[in-house]
Amino acid sequence: MELSLFLSMLGFLWVAAITPGPNNMLLTASGANFGFLRSLWLLIGIMIGMQVMLLMVAFGIGGLILLYPSLHLVLKIAGSAYLLWLAWKIGTAKYEKLETDNAPAAPMPFWQGGLLQLINPKAWLMALGAVASFSLAGEAYRGSVVAISIGMALVNVVSGLIWLGFGSLIGRILRSRRAWTIFNLAMGALTAACVLLIWH
Repeated sequence: MELSLFLSMLGFLWVAAITPGPNNMLLTASGANFGFLRSLWLLIGIMIGMQVMLLMVAFGIGGLILLYPSLHLVLKIAGSAYLLWLAWKIGTAKYEKLETDNAPAAPMPFWQGGLLQLINPKAWLMALGAVASFSLAGEAYRGSVVAISIGMALVNVVSGLIWLGFGSLIGRILRSRRAWTIFNLAMGALTAACVLLIWH
């Protein structure tokens, strides 16, 4: 995978990983209520679940791509359309307050964090979007999936640590309607910009 495509993929994955969603809300609440160290197992479980999901997506769709290389163009078009849709949804997301007051007595165990990915629509769309938009056709497919896996692990650990470590701080910042709007508009613009780099 070329460096420019890898960096574009990192941009897409970063926006998908850092924007508010079920995983990040869970990590924020856990960090705010149970502290950084007690919540690390939850982050590890989420990361394992994301990697398993990526492999399921990559090698389910990947078999078809190897048989029908022209399908790769269709997936790139679908991935670009998804990125633009995601950019719109992020940029126009309604203001929400983070609710961290009603947490359970103990943090969620790591295996539940992993299983959560199976019902997390944002995680599925992240894996599908990454494989559809940034995988390479033919013999380069497996290598591109490894690059996507590495990129996903990198952005998930960094974004997860940010949401976890600064949960209460981020919760206070995003309680402002103005901060929420600016954050979402910036993330939406970054997501849309990733489409230009896919077609370089």
